[in-house]
Amino acid sequence: MFLNFFFTIVYILGVYYLIQYRMSIKKAVDLSKEALFPKTEEEFRGIFIPTEYREMEPLSKSTRSYKFVKWGTVVAIVVLLGLLIVILTTDFLGSSFFSMAYLFFVIISAIRHRGNLFILPKGIILQGRYFTYSRVKEYEVERIVRWHDLYGMNDRMNFGYKLAIKVKGFFPLVNFVVVEKEEHLEQIIHLLETGGVQGKRIAEPSQHTTPNITTKP
Repeated sequence: MFLNFFFTIVYILGVYYLIQYRMSIKKAVDLSKEALFPKTEEEFRGIFIPTEYREMEPLSKSTRSYKFVKWGTVVAIVVLLGLLIVILTTDFLGSSFFSMAYLFFVIISAIRHRGNLFILPKGIILQGRYFTYSRVKEYEVERIVRWHDLYGMNDRMNFGYKLAIKVKGFFPLVNFVVVEKEEHLEQIIHLLETGGVQGKRIAEPSQHTTPNITTKP
């Protein structure tokens, strides 16, 4: 009885998350047209998204990523409903509790859009979600030099900059992109600070002193 109740709650929360995520992506697509950065093809090509480490793409309803979220959400909800019905109407669960729980979370987390970062007049779009500047806690910059975790992932990322952005919330979000050129990084930082977001730069290994973290004035 308890397990049935548990999976019912997981299903409801999962469906809520999937619908909210799909709505967030749709809103991000509309708002991205107001972006102050990136705007040009060169600026898009100079930003690499995490996990795939490929050049960032414009947000559009015609892209494969958007269509995947749009239709993947429907498929995921149907599949989750099917699993829930199996769990509630049969004894299939038995000793497979953890496998079923894992499967639920895998399906829910699989519906993801490609990463992105847009700087807007009143906020940012980070990984498909819009946040006002009041919700952006800070930024953090690291140079990708030898021994850095990202060094060697992509030749164009070497000696670029890891830009992490922290967003306030019940579950604080920390996400990052890689900016290839310093001039683009400075544009982004200028826009963030104009919006009231402050941050810091972590010193390169060869520059480490005590303390080893410098704060941008």
